[in-house]
Amino acid sequence: MELTQAVMRHKLRRATIDDHAIHELGAVLDAAERDPGCRILLLEGGDGVFCTGMDLEEAAGGDVADGGRAFFGLLRRFTETPVTVVARVDGRTAGGGVGLAAASDFVFAAGRSTFSLPEALWGLLPCCVLPFLIRRTGFQKAYAMTLSTQPVSAAEAAAFHLVDEVSDDPEALVRRLAYRLTKLDRPIVADMKRYFRGLWILSDETERVAVEEFGRLMSGPEVRRRLVDYATEKRFPWER
Repeated sequence: MELTQAVMRHKLRRATIDDHAIHELGAVLDAAERDPGCRILLLEGGDGVFCTGMDLEEAAGGDVADGGRAFFGLLRRFTETPVTVVARVDGRTAGGGVGLAAASDFVFAAGRSTFSLPEALWGLLPCCVLPFLIRRTGFQKAYAMTLSTQPVSAAEAAAFHLVDEVSDDPEALVRRLAYRLTKLDRPIVADMKRYFRGLWILSDETERVAVEEFGRLMSGPEVRRRLVDYATEKRFPWER
């Protein structure tokens, strides 16, 4: 099998996550699963930005419960699909973008990349991100990122396993991985993911708790006001 045929590439068209982006990623996963030769779905961002998370303007007026459920479902699907999901990060990654990375099977990051969870600045929590992030990094690093809201470098993220490898030539890493994955039958990848899920807490109950907490926080009047301020005036909460 040609290695180029084993990799399906998808460039994230938006820096933020909205309903359209979630639907688009779901459709790309559908296409990758339909292609029997596909072994890797490679997610790439734009120049200097991988993904900065939730679209705050859409969130100010959207159905937050449905949005949280859809996003959690997308991340959970990353952990179930027989296709290996690889996030190629080159630049800033925040909020839900950290979730896309954490739920991926592999994260290859350029040295200039950073990762942050700024949700608490808005009065929110990265509810849907944390189950997947904790699975990768352990409790303390996920907690520290959430509480500090400060970005961490690619090297720091690699030290606590959010990033698998740091390289300014990620293409070489993708080719090396693809070479090995073409030797595996796709069903064993699905079996592997199913078995590892059974060893972890990523359950229907985890999803219910995450989505309900996200909806509760998003429905608060102060959070709504902050989102509306940003949507209408591009004013951050600390600029009042």
